Amino acid sequence: MDEYPWLMHTAIDTTDCRGLAEFYRELLGLQYRPGDEPPADALDDADWLVLVDSDGRRKLAFQQVDRLEPTTWPEHDVPMQMHLDLSVSSSAELARHRDRAIALGARIVLDRTGDEDEPLYVLADPSGHPFCLLVR
Repeated sequence: MDEYPWLMHTAIDTTDCRGLAEFYRELLGLQYRPGDEPPADALDDADWLVLVDSDGRRKLAFQQVDRLEPTTWPEHDVPMQMHLDLSVSSSAELARHRDRAIALGARIVLDRTGDEDEPLYVLADPSGHPFCLLVR
């Protein structure tokens, strides 16, 4: 039997490691890997953080970088490079999670909710990474 690599998590570059981890922790209902929780004091110099699901499985990691050039998508001057697709069960949930994402610091890049075949939003997280929120 062949052995295949196992996808540990998706790592996302950011100029605000804790801030972006916190955005996705709240948005997706994840938790910090033990040891990655915010420090009790205000000094947080995290340069690598991992979020896990309720079973402890790695989902996302965040890597501190000095500079990050945000995508210009849908223009192609700076390509999207990567994005997450997040699905919800209904149009009502789509609107609810759009509002949650915006309250957490996201911004709408594209509103395609008028598309009957695949209503969706493309949003940008606080570091500028695009992600799609769509009805499954």
